[in-house]
Amino acid sequence: MALVPGYSSDEDEVFAPGDVFGLSSLPAAKKVRVDDTAKAPHWLEAAPNVLSEDLLHQTSLVTRPTDTQMNVNIKYDDMMLPSQGPENPFGDRKRFLNQNALAGHVEEQSMTDHAFRAQHLTHAILGYSANPSIDPNAPAVLGSLDSAQTNGFSTIDTLRATKNQRKELKRKRKQRGDLDIVEGEGAYVGPWASWEGDEPENHFLTGVEVGEEEEEEEEEEEEVVKTKKAKPKRGAPGQETSVFHGKSMTDYQGRTYMSPPVAEAPNLLQEVGSQDCFIPKVCIHTWTGHTQGVSVIRTFPQTGHMFLSGSMDTKIKLWDIYTHGNCLRTFHGHVKAVKDVTFSNDGRQFLSCSYDRTIKLWDTETGQCLKRFGNGKIPYVVRFHPDQDKQHIFLAGMSDKKIIQYDMNTGDITQEYDQHLGPVNTITFVDDNRRFVTTSDDKTIRAWDFDIPVVIKYIAEPHMHSMPAVTLHPSNRYFAAQSLDNQILVYSTDNFRQNRKKRFAGHSVAGYACQVGFSPDGKWISSGDGEGNVVFWDWKTGRIKSRLKAHSKVVITHEWLPHDTSKVITASWDGLIKLWVSSSIILNVFRALTI
Repeated sequence: MALVPGYSSDEDEVFAPGDVFGLSSLPAAKKVRVDDTAKAPHWLEAAPNVLSEDLLHQTSLVTRPTDTQMNVNIKYDDMMLPSQGPENPFGDRKRFLNQNALAGHVEEQSMTDHAFRAQHLTHAILGYSANPSIDPNAPAVLGSLDSAQTNGFSTIDTLRATKNQRKELKRKRKQRGDLDIVEGEGAYVGPWASWEGDEPENHFLTGVEVGEEEEEEEEEEEEVVKTKKAKPKRGAPGQETSVFHGKSMTDYQGRTYMSPPVAEAPNLLQEVGSQDCFIPKVCIHTWTGHTQGVSVIRTFPQTGHMFLSGSMDTKIKLWDIYTHGNCLRTFHGHVKAVKDVTFSNDGRQFLSCSYDRTIKLWDTETGQCLKRFGNGKIPYVVRFHPDQDKQHIFLAGMSDKKIIQYDMNTGDITQEYDQHLGPVNTITFVDDNRRFVTTSDDKTIRAWDFDIPVVIKYIAEPHMHSMPAVTLHPSNRYFAAQSLDNQILVYSTDNFRQNRKKRFAGHSVAGYACQVGFSPDGKWISSGDGEGNVVFWDWKTGRIKSRLKAHSKVVITHEWLPHDTSKVITASWDGLIKLWVSSSIILNVFRALTI
């Protein structure tokens, strides 16, 4: 059956003709007031049920947040009225508008922290500051107007001294002095020079009677107080010194310590390497004098009756071996740890380099510092050119990856070898001194022709480690390199190929630049290690022959005496230097004494 408006077939209930959606059946909290005309039957009504008139003649509509219906028709003009009522006192930039406080009239200003601090400091120090008020009748400056005019109304952070004022201040500084004068008038004071007018002055009270005792005290105070001059640091340029520790520089024949003691050691006249060498086992002498670890030792060329030692205590010492076994001279010149020393061919001069970024040339006999060299970088190794006609040339491996060639006659750098990728550690001359081999922290070996900055041989393998110590074999056919993977590798000096058959291992040197040594006859190869031992290998078989416990700390360097069959000098970071000999020599000496 067709549905009729207002009729329900399910419940047989007929709704009111005007209630099409059944709104009258919904529960209402409050009965709606309607006009009498609304009771007339209507089938459809689009307008909502509203009050025909406001009985209370209200001019405003009050609603609750929970209300869902508004039973009053509001005029369009009323709905589109702008917001009315008092302004929000808590809105942005409206809090202090024309606000009168107990302390006065309050105005809001926008100012950065830097500007506020600048004005605050200016008012506290100079006595004036800018007025932040926007009142056109208010003064522009608060505080002292005269002080503000004198400083040009500048704040404390923009105030600058004039050029004339700076010149006057500069003129008051005293002269730095002369480097060559240590004390007295015109002595060097450097950046510690005082200012003129800073001398202590005596101020006396005026208008007060001074007694005789007070007058005497004032007369004593009137004496000029002499200010102590700052002495230049020991070891600075021009301040190198040396100390001779013996009683006399010459003996009864007028010979200095430069002459070999043939009477005490007749074997010094023998040819180097002419006798068979033996492995030392007994310590017969200990040199003490360095207060910190010893980093390098070098025996005197040809004779080997003396040796130099460079230490971390910045000192270089010259020691006697055969006569008395004492310290002959101490050289003071470096201000940081000594890294390397090297003798010239005749031993009359030697070079030293240090972590203070200087290289110094010394006279072995007089102890005088002859020349100084440096390019601002740390030198790690220095070597004289071995040729007799090139003794005025030396090479230095630097921390800036370069090998620098110096001419001592002019003091100039004559050549730079720049191919390494790390600091240069060793320089070794080979092939009759026409070439030299260098090693670096870049884990490579490079060969050079002298005076030609082009690499002729480049040795680099993925398995290679850094080689901080290299020593030439007595036959000049091989050189041994201390590798930081706890082994010694041997390379040929003619084609620079590695000799795979000769590899010496069994010691621990990782992290230490322990020097490699050869016996004068080339039969034994030796090396210190990080545990204080000296390890000896057979050159032919590569087997460890002996392990000698020599020091309590790492044995960083050692030297075989060239004219003795079994004497070795060891130096360690414990500050001690020891002389070791074979037990057979001790037995022979004992037999000679008993006979």
